Amino acid sequence: MSATVAIVGGGYAGITAAKALDQVADVVLIDPKDSFVHNVASLRAVVDPWWADWVFFPYERLLERGRVVTDLAVSVESTGVRLASGPRIAADYVVVATGTAYPFPAKPGNDRAKIGRERFHRTAEQLSRAGRVLLLGAGPVGLELAGEIKAAWPDKSVTIVDPGRTVLSGGFIDGFPQDVAARLRDDLWRQLRAMGVEIILNDSLRHSLPVLSGTTAPFTARTWSGRTITADIWFQCFGREPAAHCLSRELSGAWRTDGRLSVGSDLRLAGQPRVFAIGDVTAAPAMDTAVVAMEQGELVAEQIKTLMGGGGRLKRYHPSQPMFLIPLGPRGGASYSPDAGILDAATTVQYKGTDLFVGKYCEIFNMKSPL
Repeated sequence: MSATVAIVGGGYAGITAAKALDQVADVVLIDPKDSFVHNVASLRAVVDPWWADWVFFPYERLLERGRVVTDLAVSVESTGVRLASGPRIAADYVVVATGTAYPFPAKPGNDRAKIGRERFHRTAEQLSRAGRVLLLGAGPVGLELAGEIKAAWPDKSVTIVDPGRTVLSGGFIDGFPQDVAARLRDDLWRQLRAMGVEIILNDSLRHSLPVLSGTTAPFTARTWSGRTITADIWFQCFGREPAAHCLSRELSGAWRTDGRLSVGSDLRLAGQPRVFAIGDVTAAPAMDTAVVAMEQGELVAEQIKTLMGGGGRLKRYHPSQPMFLIPLGPRGGASYSPDAGILDAATTVQYKGTDLFVGKYCEIFNMKSPL
């Protein structure tokens, strides 16, 4: 009889571990969503809703042997997972891959793909009617969304506001060599300014905005420095929150004050020989990117295979420094590769900006790429 592996969370890390274990274990992938969400394409989908069809990939096409349970995990234990609907799934190994929540449009925030696609279409229509756009946050989401908007509508006014001293100041590239980080910031700043994006740093809004995010309705906001900003639509481009609320009391010792989960060098929770955590929900020393999440998913699949085979010595997780890619629409952007250094807009477009890795995920989900 094969071992049962319960994987809680069907994001980049979860689907990678599930697919890697599908032929050697009884995999149960648990997620309240009916589809994998390819967040990398989300920001373009809010500008061009054609892409909304390629943000969502049905889980039913992922596994050959394993099964997907569309339900919410309410209690993750060392020997299984209890579901919101009542049943408990017993497991020999448990993998927590619940990821993080993030405001729309970086993440759709819907459990049903149909509703998510409709939201992208609705917001794209609202955005098309807005002449002035306000983006709160100059991290990767804010910069990328600004680039997408200006690439689609060069005449729209786009303003970014961030309390930091520089763009990408929220710890996103702190692990990079200092000169690399500075050059990357300068390149993105230069391209955005050339596109006509106004970037306001060292400042923030004094009050909450009177209209809902993603809804076209003219408003005026005042910043702490006294600046007045008038816009027609706004989006929140910050606010990532770890989604680790489902841990049982037994495993709650892994919680950190920032909401993430502490893991050992082998990606196991302390004192739990058969419970692993991977992806953005962990405090593992790595960047929060899809590439890193998939890297961790692959490693944990190897760890579980080792344990299933009777081995006891697991590999240590050594995070590689992945490529950092920020497209600014389909023709701009900047990125960094530890092998090649700073990459220009043309190379960034070649890696990510053209198809946003849709082809890669079509292959993973056994679908034909539209591109």
